[in-house]
Amino acid sequence: MITTFKPLKTLLAASVGALTLSLSCITHADWKLTFAHAHPVEDSQHLAAEHFAAQVKERTQGEVTVRIFPNGQLGDDAGMIAGVRGGSIDIELSGNPYFSGLVGELNVLDLPFLFEDAAQAYRVLDGEVGQDLLGFMGAKGIKGLAFWEIGFRNLTNSRHAVNSADDIKGLKLRTTPNPAHIAAFKTLGANPVPMPFAELFTALETGTVDGQENPVTLIRSANLDAVQKYLSLTAHAYTAAPLIMNKAKFDSLPAEYQLVVVEAAREAAQYQRNLNSERMATDLEYLKAQGMQVVAQPDRESMRAAVEASVRAGFVEKYGSELLDAVESAK
Repeated sequence: MITTFKPLKTLLAASVGALTLSLSCITHADWKLTFAHAHPVEDSQHLAAEHFAAQVKERTQGEVTVRIFPNGQLGDDAGMIAGVRGGSIDIELSGNPYFSGLVGELNVLDLPFLFEDAAQAYRVLDGEVGQDLLGFMGAKGIKGLAFWEIGFRNLTNSRHAVNSADDIKGLKLRTTPNPAHIAAFKTLGANPVPMPFAELFTALETGTVDGQENPVTLIRSANLDAVQKYLSLTAHAYTAAPLIMNKAKFDSLPAEYQLVVVEAAREAAQYQRNLNSERMATDLEYLKAQGMQVVAQPDRESMRAAVEASVRAGFVEKYGSELLDAVESAK
């Protein structure tokens, strides 16, 4: 019995060791994370994604690595969000409007003229309200990591300068699929056309739409000056960009690596905000140099008066006033 027991014990130990090694390899393979977004590599979103990936790799001593797929390589925004929920994509970044059909409460952030400046937006996004909004995603199989940003949206078009609300009437404008954005432009007399960002340049080039609305930094990085003549600094809405992760994949990471991912996501948010702030003036001058005609001080009050009350009323009717009140008080 003794002579047969030792080999068996040795065999079992070897098997357990091999299994442990095998599981370790599988786990490490799972820590090679994919990160998808729709913006060009010149944009601050991609630069912040690179910063995030570098921080995660450094702080985990290379145990967790992040491979970035920019420029819609893994699909449009809706498809990438679906990929995160389904597990084919680990991490993804899209503008807040693309989550409006998934977590309706997030619509509050897209209400026109909600924030007067970036500082107000950051206090809300980084505070209790923002954390609650990210938490709502858990029920959808998503871990909300942090709020990055698209920024304050400004109006461009190829037909005429926009100085006031009246100048928006009749324009065919690409918008996000967010109900607040669509309702606002319909109220202003425009014809809003929701479409993925990846399709925007071609739609402007072919005249499918007259114009669009995005931050100055993205207008430059996406080369929209090549297909748009007029830029009006309307700053009519601020757009956050939730950085999300497949919840099951996040939960599979060791606790200390979960903390690294969240902290790196929040730090990269600040990194991106700083980039956008630094680039704003130089990007605007660049667009002017390319021939864009810029209306620096449009009549924003005429636009606010036309859309603010009605669009907010629509949100309150659907979701109640508590969340909007919390945002207002946090400002």
